[in-house]
Amino acid sequence: MQFAMLRWVVQIIEVAGGRWTIWYEDVGRWNAFAVIGFTAIAGLALLGTLIVTTSRRGGLKSPWSQRRRKKSLLLRQWKNLFTSDGKLRDSVTFLKNVRSGGVDHDIRHEVWPFLLGIYDLNSSDVERNRIGKQKRKEYKNLRKKCRNFFKAGDINGVKIKDAVIGSRESNDGCISFMPENELEAKQSISIEGEQSDDPEKLLLDSDIGIVEKENSDITHVDTKSLDSDSEEEFPVIYTPTVEETELQNVKISHKRDSSKIAEDFTIWQRIIRLDAIRANGEWITYSPSQAAISEGIAYKHAEEVGLKDYKHLQPCRIFHAARLVAVLEAYTVYDSEIGYCQGMSDLLAPIISVMEEDHEAFWCFVGFMSKARHNFRLDEVGIQRQLKIVSRIIKFKDAHLYNHLEMLQAQDCFFVYRMVVVLFRRELTFAQTLTMWEAMWADQAAIRAGIGKSWGLIRLRAPPTEDLLLYAIAASVLQKRKTIIERSISMDEIISECNSMAGQLDEWKLLDDAYDLVVRFHHKIS
Repeated sequence: MQFAMLRWVVQIIEVAGGRWTIWYEDVGRWNAFAVIGFTAIAGLALLGTLIVTTSRRGGLKSPWSQRRRKKSLLLRQWKNLFTSDGKLRDSVTFLKNVRSGGVDHDIRHEVWPFLLGIYDLNSSDVERNRIGKQKRKEYKNLRKKCRNFFKAGDINGVKIKDAVIGSRESNDGCISFMPENELEAKQSISIEGEQSDDPEKLLLDSDIGIVEKENSDITHVDTKSLDSDSEEEFPVIYTPTVEETELQNVKISHKRDSSKIAEDFTIWQRIIRLDAIRANGEWITYSPSQAAISEGIAYKHAEEVGLKDYKHLQPCRIFHAARLVAVLEAYTVYDSEIGYCQGMSDLLAPIISVMEEDHEAFWCFVGFMSKARHNFRLDEVGIQRQLKIVSRIIKFKDAHLYNHLEMLQAQDCFFVYRMVVVLFRRELTFAQTLTMWEAMWADQAAIRAGIGKSWGLIRLRAPPTEDLLLYAIAASVLQKRKTIIERSISMDEIISECNSMAGQLDEWKLLDDAYDLVVRFHHKIS
């Protein structure tokens, strides 16, 4: 037979312990050498694959970009995360799920208070109910103070001239002391939309607004290491909890003279109302219940906060504007050192579209602003620190691009000023913004909870960082490196290029690339 000519015959094929075992006749040493040879070839092929994959990471092609994106956290999964007394079973798994897939829109109103530190990750139902009642009462007292300030203040008699002497006025609503080219970048965060015809529009005849007169000597809360264990794989720098930050803010605010706060409040109040009227309606499709609000209810809320010139708006947008006014006014009283600056309404709008109770929206905003408040400091120390981090990331990742920026005297990365101040709100769509912010909040929640070593097991081993958004901003610039190098010959052109990113970005690709940058450079940046 033909098989006999091959000089080897399969003598026995049997199944032993679930594995096929084969004996060959008349194979001898040839079979042994063949097995070794094939094994060596397979090993070399595997090594080559690893080398290629590793080299790709240098080009900002994160392995996450090649995998199927996880689904967002759903209601059923969310409910299964809790014990019978309402405590989270596994906060690490919860935060990782949010980080890698986001949150389903239907449960965001339940999840966000955990991410923003309103509720502790280890809290029970009973504790959260108690905290909820307390927060509602505190918000009610803040709104009462707002009404008292409004009654006591002479809006038409407020003098603001002294607030702008020796300063440069910018149309983002903040007093500025910066060079011309930097001012131009900062002006790009100004509120877009229809201008109000209110005769009391505060110095906005030429798109110029003055927001606040504040003491720039704001005390920073000292940070220290949360965990002294030197064996921790990813050391986490301690930052104050939301509760600690709130206490610090309240102490600062209470030190200020109440008459000075009342005077500032009347200024902030006017600009808040203007910004609220001009807020866009991008949120409407994501909040059906608020979109269906009746005209009567909308008008009632508008009158309660003293809103003017709103009848040209849809009822839902009037209602939205009234809620913006109520929450932002309360925040200026709560944190009078920061007060109000244009751009804050951009950060609050997504929150009130998700949180339907004003007191819940307010405290979520407080949690958000515990990190973002430094974006609105008059001395801009917080902004400068963040721009410096973006610059360093770009320098470490792409020396060629950084050298080009140096040649244009743009290495300070002021062209991403708008992205930093309003946290990508203008560059991403409404839905993309929420996904990006949730990933950022998940990292911040992990750090608050002291999660470090266990988080190191996450894919790509990217540790939680307070600066995830800055890595994403750097990634967006790196994605445009070719255009910037070949076409940009001035700071103005780079600013234009960055502003043109609006609506063109993929939030998951940004996060993929941001995590890749965290893996590679977090030890140099932190």
